[in-house]
Amino acid sequence: MDKSYILNFLLLILHLSETQAAFGVGVGVGSGGGVVWVGGGINSPEPPRSSLPKLNGAYTALQAWKSAITDDPLKILDTWVGPNVCSYKGVFCSDPQDEMVSSNVLVSGIDLNHANLQGTLIKDLSLLTDMSLLHLNSNRFTGNVPDTFRDLTSLEELDLSNNQLSGPFPSVTLYMPSLIYLDIRFNSFSGSLPQELFNRNLDAIFVNNNQFEGEIPQNLGNSPASVINLANNKLSGNIPASFGFMGSKLKEILFLNNQLTGCIPEGVGLFTEMQVLDVSFNSLMGHVPDTLSCLQDIQVLNLAHNKLSGELSDLLCSMRSLANLTVAYNFFSGFSQECSKLFFRNIGFDFSLNCIPGRDMQRPQPECSMIPGGSLSCIRIPTPNPLVCGALAVSSTTKNTDHSSPSP
Repeated sequence: MDKSYILNFLLLILHLSETQAAFGVGVGVGSGGGVVWVGGGINSPEPPRSSLPKLNGAYTALQAWKSAITDDPLKILDTWVGPNVCSYKGVFCSDPQDEMVSSNVLVSGIDLNHANLQGTLIKDLSLLTDMSLLHLNSNRFTGNVPDTFRDLTSLEELDLSNNQLSGPFPSVTLYMPSLIYLDIRFNSFSGSLPQELFNRNLDAIFVNNNQFEGEIPQNLGNSPASVINLANNKLSGNIPASFGFMGSKLKEILFLNNQLTGCIPEGVGLFTEMQVLDVSFNSLMGHVPDTLSCLQDIQVLNLAHNKLSGELSDLLCSMRSLANLTVAYNFFSGFSQECSKLFFRNIGFDFSLNCIPGRDMQRPQPECSMIPGGSLSCIRIPTPNPLVCGALAVSSTTKNTDHSSPSP
């Protein structure tokens, strides 16, 4: 059984359910992708007897979890009665329609987003080994993520965001072999980020709005993720040099509101196709590398509230997809003619509180007499003219050598 079928179909169902007026409303029975799914809390039929061993384990786990929930203001758990767990609100089951697999109804997903439940995550949930997604955002769960969660070998999506979970980074998530989406933002996790986080095959990493501290692991550039959000923590030190060599899969990365220092790494932009880059509200210094101009898909570039200096080049201001460029509250001393054209291109361009002569809303002259990081030596590789961008070169080579390959 290909569990991606289960995941994709369940996600479709869950997105449809969000349009309903009441929590947990969904369709009771359906089929797609070689899978018949049941559940979601409405008119779920009794599962076949062949499914009983699997569902008995699910019943044990869910009833134990129900006992650990101390407040249920929306009365979601009032439906969690009896052995037919597929009738429980927020619990989704599936039945593989594969001649090679004996028909067994499985618990394949739990979606209790915005249920406002109060309680803890218990070790018994690890009995749900066929579960592909666990969505628990916007509740009031406290405590840690149990180590037994490593037994959730089929789990592809884990969303624990907007709860009250605490302790160190939940390292158990790094031992879930199928996990591709990790969201633990808006909790109270603390300590350092593990190096292994950026070696895992994760497509989305959301760890923002916690209390993580220390340096960002130097292997950041190893991550194959398309979205990484590290914002609103207490991370310090330099942005790892490996960030300058991330692959083209990366679309969004946010470092904002940490305590980062040093330079923006040389090479950033050469090999990526980022659409959003936000390093604002840190203490970065030095000049902006010309390689940022390779970000021809960039829509939002936010460098504000740092200690960056130098001049904004024609290359930086001529990026074709740019919608918003924010460099306010730095120490830039000027910008090129191309940057002046941004106003006529209807592009948001905020350069206030810098040190640009002849421009309004700049820093007082005494603040501009001593540029922060004047002694800082940022590694800068002389850029050729015209600048050769890695992602564009690779893309061009691919198109010329393989006209039949589908887009990723």
